[in-house]
Amino acid sequence: MAADRFVPPPLHELESEVMEEVWRQGEANVRDVLAALNGQGAKQRAYTTVMTIMRRLDGKGLLCRRRAGRTDIYQACLSREEYLRARAEAEVAAVVEQYGEAAFVHFARQMATLDPHQRQKLTRLARRG
Repeated sequence: MAADRFVPPPLHELESEVMEEVWRQGEANVRDVLAALNGQGAKQRAYTTVMTIMRRLDGKGLLCRRRAGRTDIYQACLSREEYLRARAEAEVAAVVEQYGEAAFVHFARQMATLDPHQRQKLTRLARRG
């Protein structure tokens, strides 16, 4: 992975909920996300909490904000797939850096336990990479 390439940070629970909702909606303001989150579960979120999370995600480069009158409209800077791919690359690189050959041995052992169809799928995905 290139050193100058943007590596998105891992998401905490509420950040993940907000990102999932923005990915689902395509673009949204704080009220849109708040209404969706509060409609999904028993835990009700405050407007200021969601606003703070969305501003922080903007600061982290995960949400892109534009102004429309007096309202901030947010879009994901990366698609869900791009985010997951970048996080997976970062996590695997960190494991390999920390554990070296032991990580490769474990990956190889895990591959050996997969059924042939799963191995073929992973091989195709790795080649597409």
